[in-house]
Parts: sequence; C-alpha cells; structure tokens
Amino acid sequence: MIEMAENVSNHPSNFTNTTFDIVAIAASAGGLTALIKILSTLPAEFTAAIAIVQHLGPQHRSFMAEILTRRTDIIVKQAQEGDCLTPGTAYIAPPNHHLLVNGDGTLSLSQSELVHFLRPSADLLFESVAATYKDRALAVVLTGTGSDGAMGVEAIKKMGGTVIVQNIETAEFSGMPSAAIQTGNVDFILPLGEISSALVTLVMGESY
Repeated sequence: MIEMAENVSNHPSNFTNTTFDIVAIAASAGGLTALIKILSTLPAEFTAAIAIVQHLGPQHRSFMAEILTRRTDIIVKQAQEGDCLTPGTAYIAPPNHHLLVNGDGTLSLSQSELVHFLRPSADLLFESVAATYKDRALAVVLTGTGSDGAMGVEAIKKMGGTVIVQNIETAEFSGMPSAAIQTGNVDFILPLGEISSALVTLVMGESY
C-alpha cells in the first residue's frame, strides 16, 4: 500500500479521452492577441489542461485571465500555488512568478532567480512539463522577442513530447519562434490561425 501511495504521489493520473494531458504555451510580445486567437476557438470540452507563460511587466497586476475569459469557452484563471491541473482550464503564470508543474499534476509558483532575465520563464515551465508528462506533453511557442522556450522545447522533445511553433510570417515578433525552430526539435510550424484546430485534432483526435 505504501508503494502504491508513493507511486500515485509521483505520477499524475492521465486524463481520459485525450492523447495529451497538457498543452504548455509560451508567448511574449504580441502574445495576448495570439492567445485570444487560439483560446477563443477551443471547445469548452477541450480534454487537456493548458499552462501559459506570457511575459508581463512584473510591477503591475495582470488582467490577462479576465480578458481571455471573455473571449473563450474554456475556463481561464491566474495560476495559484497548489492548483490541480484540470481539463478545459487554462492557467496563466502571474507576473514575476515562474510557473512549474509538479510530479503529481499540481502547480507551483516560484520567485527563484530570473532565467535569461525573465520571470516567468517558458523554459522552466516546459522543462517541468516534460519531466512530468513526457510523451503526453504538447508545447506551443508563439510570437515574442528573445529565445525563451528554445531550451524547453528541447526538453519536451527529449522526453517524447510534441512541439508546435507559430510560423514567422504570422508572428508579430519572430524571436521566440525562430529560436525554437532553430533547435530542430519542432514537429509543426503553423500559421496562427491553424494552431487551435491542430491542438483539437492532436489532443482530442478530431477536427473542430
């Protein structure tokens, strides 16, 4: 019994009727518009959880969850320490906090050191998702400056996960997508308008 309890605590249970348990999304400059485009067309019954790192100014409260909630049928909330990942719910990293997924499928917030001058860091989110969900993890890199997410993409692929990157032509800022593509660890390079339907097909095995 003790061995079973330990096993349960160290491995999140897989969601039913889904190929992937989590979609981890990274965005920076231009990201709000891109996130609205993607989340607004996801069905309420989307069968994976979503974790989002959007680079934000650390000194101001974020209204992203409220803005996105008005544009989508899924649940959107600012992540809190201890939240348990739930299908059809998007969790947004709060300003000035790293967002991490734990081995039991819960979320942690951290104010540990900046990574490449950033907090939250997409690399840290992706690496934690890769370690926990392995081949049931799906990562998405959207518009943004810099290279955050590139190291995390490599971690996702190393553990058997799948990576989607917004193509340069539809990205308002090409730094993050370019850096991810240059790793050679990207499965799909898609226009912004096709990412939502690709997520539904990959996660739920159907077109929407």
